[in-house]
Amino acid sequence: MYEPKPEDKFTFGMWTVGNIGRDPFGEPVRPALTAVQIVEMLAEVGAWGVNFHDNDLIPIDATPAERDKIKKEFRQALDATGVVVPMATTNLFTDPAFRDGAFTANDPKVRAYALQKTMNAIDLGVEFGAKIYVFWGGREGTETDAGKDPVTAIKRSREAMNFLCEYVIDQGYDLKFALEAKPNEPRGDIYNATTGNMLAFIETLDHPQMVGVNPEVAHEQMAGLNFTHHVAQALEAGKLFHIDLNDQVPGRYDQDFRFGAVNIKSSFFLVKLLEDYGYDSSRHFDAHAYRSSNYDDVKEFARGCIRNYLILREKVAQFNSDSEIQALLAEINEDDGSMSGFSGAYSAQKAAALREHGFDRAALGRRGQPYERLDQLTVELLMGVR
Repeated sequence: MYEPKPEDKFTFGMWTVGNIGRDPFGEPVRPALTAVQIVEMLAEVGAWGVNFHDNDLIPIDATPAERDKIKKEFRQALDATGVVVPMATTNLFTDPAFRDGAFTANDPKVRAYALQKTMNAIDLGVEFGAKIYVFWGGREGTETDAGKDPVTAIKRSREAMNFLCEYVIDQGYDLKFALEAKPNEPRGDIYNATTGNMLAFIETLDHPQMVGVNPEVAHEQMAGLNFTHHVAQALEAGKLFHIDLNDQVPGRYDQDFRFGAVNIKSSFFLVKLLEDYGYDSSRHFDAHAYRSSNYDDVKEFARGCIRNYLILREKVAQFNSDSEIQALLAEINEDDGSMSGFSGAYSAQKAAALREHGFDRAALGRRGQPYERLDQLTVELLMGVR
């Protein structure tokens, strides 16, 4: 019942299923996979696409001959499996050159190198069919505000994004950018820490129509925020270009758990938002299997991400057709039309009429809402007893 289809657009990053299980306190527990092995694994579990950082595919110190060989084999694997590349990105955080950031680094040589590296990575992504290009500023931040002026950092970020937008236009690429926010880790504080920050920043760019957001479940929940609300803001603004699905215990380090593994109810409402509003871009799983897993279990992790989304999508359909739930929603949203004259765009006449209208404040205060009942029905639905 829960087998993925191409139109579901489920994708994984090469860095997700290919994660070797290293963490700050432990060495790798799984051998590194080649790009071809990763593509074959994703085809086996039913994924539609694979996404990559430039150095996930091609090592940063690869020779031209090695680069050509890797690209040829990767292309052959994509053609053989039917897996596509809808998104690409640049690694601007692993190499020691980016220890103080990339686009916001204080050293102008680092900032110039970051632009060069990103242009090359954009070319690579487009070569394999990417239509979305994600920017995560993992090192764009500080541990001490003594070292950087945050206003200067914002200006440097804007200059970089404007430059790269112009590069894409100049090359004639069919490509949009998606900015990914995160509050902290690996830096103590990362600039543009939330999706709301990113949405505000985008409107200051020279080509805001080219730039949207790539919100990630864990990144907002790390800060204790309601991820669904942030996705809704991006969606309503027409800026939800891409999304990273995983799961997270609020207030912890970036855990990147299997989607739906922790917060079932919040995952449900996220899927409901995406499905109800017809989100049609990639459903990208930016998550990692447990360090205790071998690669057979990594496949189960990937299948679990997909399966959980499809199960929750089925629950959304059940919620939307449940007569008792829908009756409660109709009661909650009841509108007798008496306020229609005050809604919509402002006019002086409307404002004057509203000022003169008499409201029964006590009656308004007496009206309760059956949210406890509605929430309990939702929980029962998710627990499989409805």
